[in-house]
Parts: sequence; C-alpha cells; structure tokens
Amino acid sequence: MSRKIQLLIVDDSAVVRQVVAQAVARAADIEVMATASDPLFAMEKMRHHWPDVVILDIEMPRMDGISFLRKLMAERPTPVVICSSLAEAGSETLMQALAAGAVSIITKPKSGLKGFLEDSSNDIVAAVRAAARANVRLLLRPAPPPLAVPTDRPLHSADVILPNGAAAMVKTTDKVIAIGTSTGGTQALEAVLTRLPITVPGIVVVQHMPERFTAMFAERLNSLSAIEVREAKTNDRVMPGRALIAPGGKHMMLKRNGAQYHVEVVDGPLVNRHKPSVDVLFRSVARFAGKNGLGVIMTGMGDDGARGLKEMRDAGAATIAQDETSCVVFGMPKEAIKAGAAERVLSLDQIPGALVAADR
Repeated sequence: MSRKIQLLIVDDSAVVRQVVAQAVARAADIEVMATASDPLFAMEKMRHHWPDVVILDIEMPRMDGISFLRKLMAERPTPVVICSSLAEAGSETLMQALAAGAVSIITKPKSGLKGFLEDSSNDIVAAVRAAARANVRLLLRPAPPPLAVPTDRPLHSADVILPNGAAAMVKTTDKVIAIGTSTGGTQALEAVLTRLPITVPGIVVVQHMPERFTAMFAERLNSLSAIEVREAKTNDRVMPGRALIAPGGKHMMLKRNGAQYHVEVVDGPLVNRHKPSVDVLFRSVARFAGKNGLGVIMTGMGDDGARGLKEMRDAGAATIAQDETSCVVFGMPKEAIKAGAAERVLSLDQIPGALVAADR
C-alpha cells in the first residue's frame, strides 16, 4: 500500500489498547487511527473515518465482539483480526467469530497480558498486514476464515525436519493428495472437502492454525463432508475417503510401510515461520509418494509450500495452484507459480473436480 494501513483497536482493556498501539507504532506502514473501549464507541469513530483493519476483542460491555463483527460484515465488510483470551480454549464462541468473517486470530492469555503483547508485537504487525491484503468479500461464503499469524522467528527450511535427497518409492499405485493453505484456507478447505466423494484418494492437509483449533475445525468439516475428516495422529492411515489435518503446533509428514501410507506427527522448530509447515508435508509426499502424489497449494500469505510443491513436481507429481481471483490472499500460490512449481492454475471451484479425477 502507498499509504499507511489505518487501524482501529477495539478492546475494553486500556492496557491492551495501549500496548497494541505501541506495538504497531513501530511499523512504518501502519497507523492507529483510533481506539475504542467497546463497539458502540467504535461505531461513533467509524462514522468519521473508516479503518482498513480492525483489531477486535470478543468479551466487551454493551455489545460483544461477535455481534459487532456480524454487523460490520453485513453493512461494510472490513478485515478484522480477533485478539481474545477466548482463543486460549479454542472455544465454540471463537469459532462463531471465525465463521462470521474474521481474517485471523491472536491468542491473548488471561494473565501476563502486557508482557505477552509486547513479546508478540511482530505477530500483531504481521496479522494486520495480512488482513489489509485480504479479499474480505471472499470470506463471506459460509465457512470459517483463517488463523494464521506469521512471525519473525528464525526462518528454517524443511531440512530441519526432513533432510532432502532421497528418491521416492514407486512400487504402489495408490494416490495421495496433499493440500497446503493459510490465510483464507479454512473457508477454501470447506469449499473443497465438502464436494468430494468417498472414493477420492487419501488426503493430507496442512492449514496454518494455532493449537487446539485444528481438532475443532476437523470436527466441523467431518460433520459437513461425505468423506471422513479428522485431526491427524501418528500412524493414522492415509486411505481413500479420508482427510487428515495436521495438528496446530506440530509438523506432519507422509510415510510409507510397504504399499500403505500413513502419517507421522512430530515436534520441531518453525519452518517458514510456521508449525505445521506446508513445505515439510510436501517434501515428505515428494519422497514417499513421488509420481503418485498430487499437490495443491491454496490461498495464504507468505511462501510456505512453494519449495515443497516444486519438489513434488520434480518427483513426478501433479501440482495445482489456486488462481488469484478466488484467493483471499494470493501469496503462497503466487510464489509457487513463480517458482515453476504449479503444473496447473485452477479456481477454487475447479479444484474439487481435479481431486476427483486424480485417481483415474
């Protein structure tokens, strides 16, 4: 953006308003246009100057954050970053906020708040920047939006989890579909997985998400889909009609035992500022599935997955990137296309059909 991102902070805690404002003040491209102690005060200020991004608490007096979020999305869709202590528990209340159209989440602890916010200043700035770039109108489809918050921690590659170099085993015909996504991905995954038949090849998914949310997200998708969707555990089989979602805060890799595929869930450092990392998953699919893999990289900020998708293509796998028009944030697919990793570029509506055709 040529001008500064105009930010509105809405939180009933004066400490939160002050510390968040100080955190983003260090960023040259963000300006706090106003703060408000509750949504009604916020609406008064927005009548004079509309923000580019809103940081919003959920529990507040006079009007709760979810009601305010729904009002915003109905009247004038605006990127919203949730900053709430409810995120600690992965509560159903927070999932409602995500379904209402929030772009991302910052988990706010109940104690040690000031220190946490100061330590998380890079996360806050990254979340605001990602929100400012989001195509919010695409978030108004009936699905929960993303939780990814990139950080400025050490930038590792997938080498720290799975060293590169080994060739793929090829003595199986079973297909494996690997999907990687971030900002806007929860909505995109719902649009894809709910349209798949139980005959679709086994699916492994990395969605950038905090801990505790992936299980709830998988349960939601499972209730809406014909296929089985669940949070992955080590040794879970990858099989037709099943999608395994990497747990938040852990990396997931594909493995082989004879002709059968399974997953391994491991801890480790952040890769491309994320855990789980799409690059880690894609590299493992390149190694253990090779030409029997199909890689799909969808909406998200940053470049996680671009290198891994290129490794999959080099190993003979089919590869797909979501197109710009249907992405909430055209970051990860853009980088994959630029790297020559994408064999095809498809819209979100075209991807389910491509996955169904993968086993033909």
